[in-house]
Amino acid sequence: MKTIADLGDINNKKVLVRADFNVPLDKTDGKTITDDGRIRAALPTINKLLENGAAVILMAHLGRPKPTTDFEFDPKFTLEPVRVRLSELLGKDVVLASDTVGQDAQSKAASLGAGQVLLLENVRFNKAETSKVEEERRPFAEALAKLADCYVSDGFGVVHRAQASVYDIAKLLPAAAGELVFKEVAALSKATENPERPLTVVLGGSKVSDKLGVISNLLKLADNICIGGGMAYTFLAAQGYEIGHSLCEKDQFETALGYIKEAEERGVKLLLPIDTVIASGFPESETGEDVYEGVVESTKIPADKEGLDIGPKTVELFASEIIKSKTVVWNGPSGVFEKAAFAKGTAGIAAALADATKAGAFTIIGGGDSAAAARVLDNPKTGKKFDEATDFSHISTGGGASLEFLEGKELPGLAVLA
Repeated sequence: MKTIADLGDINNKKVLVRADFNVPLDKTDGKTITDDGRIRAALPTINKLLENGAAVILMAHLGRPKPTTDFEFDPKFTLEPVRVRLSELLGKDVVLASDTVGQDAQSKAASLGAGQVLLLENVRFNKAETSKVEEERRPFAEALAKLADCYVSDGFGVVHRAQASVYDIAKLLPAAAGELVFKEVAALSKATENPERPLTVVLGGSKVSDKLGVISNLLKLADNICIGGGMAYTFLAAQGYEIGHSLCEKDQFETALGYIKEAEERGVKLLLPIDTVIASGFPESETGEDVYEGVVESTKIPADKEGLDIGPKTVELFASEIIKSKTVVWNGPSGVFEKAAFAKGTAGIAAALADATKAGAFTIIGGGDSAAAARVLDNPKTGKKFDEATDFSHISTGGGASLEFLEGKELPGLAVLA
């Protein structure tokens, strides 16, 4: 995979960078960024390009606008909040174009000098960006290419998409991977290519169907697989246990049983929850205490209750394998961590990873909700926030991309950089 060094001398050149600035915004005002992790993750690449004399043109998406034309502005998804925060982090003004490849973008890109930064408006305001048809994406990619001399892919969260600003553009300009993409690939490869053992994988989230490929691939690689979250109840129900109103995919029973059998045949330890935090319904209050019903054995969930988190004995069980491991991958929360009454399981898993990191293991949090949880929850052992820099070896910025990487899939945005 080509790196920035492979681009040669970029002094006074315009470098087009695909970043991932799809940050969460406060639901009340729609403008305040509640987690700037993805913006901060892009700083090493931006700063490296600026230090080498480049003029940097950034492009990214925010949210899921649904344009019906070549460019359709939607104020709910403008990158203006990103521009403000990025300017603060870089310590210099970042200019925002009012369009992506239109007159304003062309004018601002043409006048951009070395050491300056331009942010194009949301690429997904352009219908062609996400088209499934390459011929429809190509004119948009060509318009983007006219703005710069070379291209750097640094939005790991979108490299699993064959989109104009990710895939097609890399065929039109000298292209390379940015610091973030290179770091992500190197980190995730430690779990998929000759990992230091034991390798323990902790999977959560709501559905087995969301992680079919991941489980299938990791059964061939892992020594231990711990399954929590809503997906665990499908495994329990498939074995005939009462799970009440807990999340369940009955159409995945055969698949779940197949995984249990395959794990046994391969000598992989597959662990399921042994106790569960139950509720009388899904929590509406801020803390979830209004529906909290206590902890029961996972095989004896009352018919009128539902499981919303793993219990303390399960945390201890999973942690006992995590701490003995040399490589740990965690993807998916173990409960409804947004509600304090059902966050202890997820916090406990994060704490176990932190302990493993300190013991010398290489620990990976696979983006998405797991990454969000690690940033917002307190370490139950210290009562303080987790330290991203020291508690974990790597926190991925790409939920879907990291999942597909762990599945062993070829990611279009990476393949095109080979």
